[in-house]
Amino acid sequence: MPTLLQLKSFLAVVDQGGFTAAGQALGLTQPAVSRAVASLEKELGLPLLRRHRNRVSLTAAGDRAAAHARDAVRHMELMRTEIAAMAGQLTGTLRVASLPFATGSMIAPRLRAFGDEHPGVTVHLMEGSEPEIRSWLERGAVDAGVVSLPASGLEVVELGVDEMVAVLPAGHRLSRLDAVRYAELADEPFVRSTGGCAAVFTPVAAEAGVELGADFEAHEMTAVIDLVRAGLGVSILPSLTGSHPGVVSRPLIPRTTRTLALAVGPAAGPAARAFLRLAGARNL
Repeated sequence: MPTLLQLKSFLAVVDQGGFTAAGQALGLTQPAVSRAVASLEKELGLPLLRRHRNRVSLTAAGDRAAAHARDAVRHMELMRTEIAAMAGQLTGTLRVASLPFATGSMIAPRLRAFGDEHPGVTVHLMEGSEPEIRSWLERGAVDAGVVSLPASGLEVVELGVDEMVAVLPAGHRLSRLDAVRYAELADEPFVRSTGGCAAVFTPVAAEAGVELGADFEAHEMTAVIDLVRAGLGVSILPSLTGSHPGVVSRPLIPRTTRTLALAVGPAAGPAARAFLRLAGARNL
């Protein structure tokens, strides 16, 4: 039968995108992870991963195996944490996914408070876009994640309201305004973030009778900001991204917001549910 180390190594390679990153996440060497995955493939009799130059991808057998491996690892962790909880101890691992701009202001203070109350729980934090976080929650790759509401099928507690702002190169003609209308942005080259922001502002733009282009696209917000700083276009990003040299932000007309929440799936274990309760109960 496959061992827990084999299953964890396999899932770490899938989630981290490679053997070296998987080893770092697990505290193992890259050769150790490679051996564990190779032995799992030998045990199951089929290759689970396609090895590309800079990444890995799942084979059809690997896709099926990953789903079962997640269930197996989750049940093993639940067994440990639930038995420990019966003895009045909270142990195990809490895997939290955050939107990059929400980590410092919304998640870090709550993780600090959670660590103070439950020192026996090991916390792993990862960052991603909202589509990635929702996928991780659905697949069980993380125990809790920051998403925007609504979040059907997930148990949530609200974290706060995030306002979207126009992001402009310093010295841009629109930077002289106190607030920027969508129609004014439509006259400029537009840098579209593919990390989930467009789902927030696109309906508002449509209601205003405006269609924002996509002269440039970037997944990471830092890349969007770099393109704006270079004068290649304007953009719309969360206000929580903060200030950056060479770039200014202005409120939007009409005001555009989204409500962010911490979410856990229906199969969340004791550590995730304890974190959810703390996140909702504390004004941090």
